[in-house]
Amino acid sequence: MTNTMKTIRRYQTIIIRASLLGCLLTSGFACKKDLLDPANRTSISDATAFDNETRITAQINGLYASLKSVFFYGGGVIIYNELRGDEFIMNKPNVTTGQQSWLQAVNPSTTEVINTWSTGYAAINAVNTFLAGLEQNKNKITAEQYAGFSGEAKFIRALCYFTLVQIYAQPYTRDGGASPGLPLRLKAERSNEGNQLARSSVAEIYNQVLEDLNDAEGALPVHYSTTVLNTTRATKNTAVALKARVDLAKGDYAGVIAEGSKIVSAEAPFQAPSGGVNNKLEASIATVFSGSYAGPESVFSLPFTSTEPGLLANFFNIAPFNGSYYLNASATISDPVYSSATSADARKNFVFTNTSQKWLSKFKVPVSYSDWVPVIRYAEVLLTYAEALTRTGGEANLTRARDLLAAVRNRSDASYVFPSGTVNTQTTLLASILQERKIELLGEGFLVPDLQRQGLTLPAKSGAQGNAPAIPAADNRYIWPVPSSETAINPLIVQNPL
Repeated sequence: MTNTMKTIRRYQTIIIRASLLGCLLTSGFACKKDLLDPANRTSISDATAFDNETRITAQINGLYASLKSVFFYGGGVIIYNELRGDEFIMNKPNVTTGQQSWLQAVNPSTTEVINTWSTGYAAINAVNTFLAGLEQNKNKITAEQYAGFSGEAKFIRALCYFTLVQIYAQPYTRDGGASPGLPLRLKAERSNEGNQLARSSVAEIYNQVLEDLNDAEGALPVHYSTTVLNTTRATKNTAVALKARVDLAKGDYAGVIAEGSKIVSAEAPFQAPSGGVNNKLEASIATVFSGSYAGPESVFSLPFTSTEPGLLANFFNIAPFNGSYYLNASATISDPVYSSATSADARKNFVFTNTSQKWLSKFKVPVSYSDWVPVIRYAEVLLTYAEALTRTGGEANLTRARDLLAAVRNRSDASYVFPSGTVNTQTTLLASILQERKIELLGEGFLVPDLQRQGLTLPAKSGAQGNAPAIPAADNRYIWPVPSSETAINPLIVQNPL
């Protein structure tokens, strides 16, 4: 067996064991087949794993599958980034529903703290191992194929590191990235020797993320052969869109504008340039969440099925087992978009009342949990671009930002016109864009990262099942601690202040 394949299998074992532990810990909802498919990733002969395009594609599919763990983009990171804010109120208080995250009471041994970290790093090591094997076998495929596969792997690694650094480290905007970040592992780990690694700074992690994404943008294809592949595998547009998100988190608004201009047309209707994937807003917001997951708005989504389920419907939709979290009537759904009897906004239909509480129904498949997870939507791209233009200022930028904001709002309410007082100045326009992000992206995992990049307090919330305090930016609980599983094996790592 080759060293490369041994390492892949070693980290598959880590992920599978974590998944089995997850089943034990989350028996109320997750003891179905895990989203990872180990058969896909081990069925290829060790000697021929990188022999041709078909077999390498199987390895790439395994890398995408590693993102789909229930502790990562199978629901976990999205859910935790919502629960730590104030949009949802706890209905089922127990360890399986992220109770400690909602209460702002996690510690280094909390289940989600350990499993989010270990799943992310297992995926990173799988990428590192794949890249090593690909390099050793590059003569077996064309230069174009080599570039594309390498670009996909680097996109996945960038997404993993960016996700983890936002959870376990201080926001870049706090001190220009000077705070401790993460151990930066870029080589395949084949033994325990690689465990001993100090934390790189937040800036160093962001630099690596952007380096990977720049490489990916240059290497990835502009499109694949089907709309499903254009949605579920990374393209040039995907890398650019994630770069815009990363630059926004850095406070690099010039960077956001540079990336946004690559995939957003100069005039409405806004869409990506011809020649690649024609990303644009769906005509109806309902279509985005109605089971047609491969439409033009999906820049990158992860597919799920009844045999490879996700978690979002289980947490946020009441049927059929009484959902884990209902919507906070005092938070974003108090906006007239949702609360006004005269609102014609189609997003209002994502909120429904049952058992006297209001629930989110974006994710509509609560039995099979087969809703796809929207990791990057074009609506986010437009709002990110609009925010950067507004923060930069200048009348031309503000005019363009107003048009981008209107495009998102008018997709759901064609007749709506923003009152002049809400968009006529840089300050009021920025407030309207930030509110539109909350309305449009509700339940999709943006709330806490958006608060943290602005240095804002994580709001207090309360309900029948408990109360959670406000967490200001200076509070040690603003970010998660390094998990005990890492400090136990890595003597060089420095724990976050507890």
